[in-house]
Amino acid sequence: MSLMQPERPVGIVGYGAYVPRYRLPADEVNRVWHGGEDSVPVKEKAVPGPDEDTVTMSIEAARNALRRAAIDPQALRAVWVGSESHPYAVKPTSTIVAEALGATPASLGADLEFACKAGTEALQASVALVGARMADYALAIGMDTAQGRPGDALEYTAGAGGAALVVGPAEESLATLEGSYSYITDMPDFWRRPGERFPRHGGRFTGEPAYFHHLESATRALLEGLGRAPADFQWAVFHQPNVAFPLKAAAALGFAREQLQPGLLVNEIGNTYAGASMVGLAAVLDVAEPGQRILHCSFGSGAGSDAFSWLVTERLLERRDRAPLTAAYLARRRIIDYGLYARYRGLLHT
Repeated sequence: MSLMQPERPVGIVGYGAYVPRYRLPADEVNRVWHGGEDSVPVKEKAVPGPDEDTVTMSIEAARNALRRAAIDPQALRAVWVGSESHPYAVKPTSTIVAEALGATPASLGADLEFACKAGTEALQASVALVGARMADYALAIGMDTAQGRPGDALEYTAGAGGAALVVGPAEESLATLEGSYSYITDMPDFWRRPGERFPRHGGRFTGEPAYFHHLESATRALLEGLGRAPADFQWAVFHQPNVAFPLKAAAALGFAREQLQPGLLVNEIGNTYAGASMVGLAAVLDVAEPGQRILHCSFGSGAGSDAFSWLVTERLLERRDRAPLTAAYLARRRIIDYGLYARYRGLLHT
């Protein structure tokens, strides 16, 4: 199958990340639910404060992206928010974000859902809209709050945060799109029924064939379509539900561990679901140099992957410092215990 390439060359004009300051150590989850006897999959995870949700975090990341893009919010013709944790069942997140940014009323707005690849789903839609010359700029956001049933394996890694990307013409971009490839099949690895508070997972499907088959298939198809090899990329960003999965996928695809740094953030902030690969991309853009290539591939349960190849331009150097770096959000951490986490997440009912 051929690559997905827009008729009009496009790229990332601005990017921005946001990660809450609160951190819950995995050892604390282990202490409460398993007596401290089990091994833990990550060091800690980011937790939203009591006044934070997908809307507020999306606004912060989007403002950072707009600062780097240096465009009037009125120039955005689409604001798309991908998330598993939209605060309203019936009322769009996108319109609240667009209003706060000053992007209304002449704009498209939509909330997207595809588990952990909802953010890159919004990115593909933005690429298509700008690439079809229906708009000069579109905003794609991947953002989630911490989820996971108390005591479940997911509670260790279900973090919060994400990133926003302004897509625009290639001649204005700090990283241009060389091509993308999307790959989906129906897979019962992770789901949540209407009315259920916490998601469930079919553990035996989670790794293979869900994560590895989809992410590796999308990446291989992209590399083949572009005629490139892993060595042609200085950086690689894969969806990160834990530390082991992206490292194993990278090895199978021929990427070195060094290519995954500094985008492999899961050990510090957990799995940010819809924002996981996008916040990793933001961290790489914080250090990338002109002429370098970035391989970027998401994964969403259910299941599917979106793979992208980005070529960094000289414009990144002049725009990078216009907004906080991802590392700044990682550094401003405050450790909390399980009791405060339960309070902030609304797990206590009185």
